[in-house]
Amino acid sequence: MFYLNWKLTLLLFVTMPLVSLTVKYFGQQVHIRFQQIQDFFAQITARAQENFTGVRVVRAYAQEAAEIEAFNQLNWEYAQKNLGLVRIDALMRPLMTFLIGLGFVLIVWAGVPLAARGQLTVGQFTEFNMYLFRLIWPLIAIGYVVNLYQRGSASWKRMQAIASIKPLIADAPDVKPQPPINGRIEFRDLTFRYHAGSEPVLREINLTIESGQTVAFVGRTGSGKSTLVNLLPRVLDARPGTVFIDDIPVANYPLAQLRAAIGYVPQETFLFSNSLAKNIAFGVNEAERPAIERAAEIAGLDTDVSEFPEGFGTMVGERGITLSGGQKQRTAIARAVLREPKILILDDALSSVDTYTEEKILSQLRGVMRQRTSIIVSHRVSTVRHADLICVLDEGQIIERGTHDELLAQGGEYANLYERQLLEEELAAT
Repeated sequence: MFYLNWKLTLLLFVTMPLVSLTVKYFGQQVHIRFQQIQDFFAQITARAQENFTGVRVVRAYAQEAAEIEAFNQLNWEYAQKNLGLVRIDALMRPLMTFLIGLGFVLIVWAGVPLAARGQLTVGQFTEFNMYLFRLIWPLIAIGYVVNLYQRGSASWKRMQAIASIKPLIADAPDVKPQPPINGRIEFRDLTFRYHAGSEPVLREINLTIESGQTVAFVGRTGSGKSTLVNLLPRVLDARPGTVFIDDIPVANYPLAQLRAAIGYVPQETFLFSNSLAKNIAFGVNEAERPAIERAAEIAGLDTDVSEFPEGFGTMVGERGITLSGGQKQRTAIARAVLREPKILILDDALSSVDTYTEEKILSQLRGVMRQRTSIIVSHRVSTVRHADLICVLDEGQIIERGTHDELLAQGGEYANLYERQLLEEELAAT
């Protein structure tokens, strides 16, 4: 185009920068608005998930209308954000077409006098306009590409924000596989803080648990029981040289090997939206049905399963919403038992079952875990009284330790807890 007529070519530079600025401006607006849309969609998804999961609480507090109104408000705002993006899209193409058309007008305005004076032939003028016409679609296509790029960029940034998060607890670069775990546990001068400079949650814990022993931890809420057991599978990380399994620091085990040897039933039971059998077999590849049924029997779940129309094929719903609290806990126990772990941790995992079922489960677990290490965390004395060793925690310290009979004879905190719970049971029975 420049060789045909440099004057007309320079005239195009009046509109071309405007096209570039338009593409840049609308690209930025698309990026901002699409990011806002993604954020609102995340809020809508989270709100819907919370309401489905917490439907019983919503109904119990008669908040259906309020939740529907809040959900509708989120959807309305989401629609407005989408309309804003549509307006930007709808405005960009006409504006770019107008600017390109303005270029044509300027070329005609300047080219006709040049042709009349003989400085430009009709053929050259026509050729110049044909070249300009060929530029229309590429310029519009650039706008579309920028639009798509900005949409993708907004989504990519959200993905990067998640993908770039590094796990706080990971294998050391030089970690090597260790000998198979037998289950001997030792805490040496263990003091643990959640954050540097904060108050210790655990203070000077010294305790040895032999392989095959059943050890229980009792104490008030916030005394550090759950924190202590979370240090074993490295859900939390303790100071080096304070937590050992088979005389090897837990940090020296590959995480996969360490956690494969531990069956952990946390306080908050999580079940997947899948069948009961799939939830029990989670983490065990190609688990056979007899093994699943045996694990359910040990966990005291077999009677409930026999009453389900689809048995082990029953879909439990999101987070196990179709099951009761006790059924969810027993499913989690069956999941841990099926792994045949060397170390079994029950973190207040029997709080939602009755005393009879609790005794049945513990009795069967004692048979299964005879050659394995068991750790029980509970508020109820009935849950821990048969343990080989009971430790009472208070403000992060072990203040009493011994068997059930030994602790009752001491007349300390454990004895007081036992008497209070015994009185509560008697009052409940009357």
